[in-house]
Amino acid sequence: QVQLVESGGGLVQPGGSLRLSCAASGTIFSITVMRWYRQAPGNQRESVATITSDGRRNYADSVKGRFTISRDNAKNTVDLQMNSLKPEDTAVYYCNADIRSDYYVNYVNYWGQGTQVTVSS
Repeated sequence: QVQLVESGGGLVQPGGSLRLSCAASGTIFSITVMRWYRQAPGNQRESVATITSDGRRNYADSVKGRFTISRDNAKNTVDLQMNSLKPEDTAVYYCNADIRSDYYVNYVNYWGQGTQVTVSS
């Protein structure tokens, strides 16, 4: 079975930085797109950043220039470097990925359990 496990959340002051990490484990043949989502209380879950297996990146307008997504294909990990954090970045951040466990099966979308990021003075 495949698991995504996030780490790196916490409490940070406005203007500060945090780095989130997500590691995929289990039976993995290949991973295409890896993503970070977030969900604030009372809000819908929203896409924050996306990275393909060949390194193409996309960001939500609200985080462009402040957040950077990166991945290590050899280690099956994806990181989110968050700088210049604002109170409105407060949310639970989720890792998401499309993973194939074998050459002969389709890609399956997986979610991590989430990690809390709180930006407050």
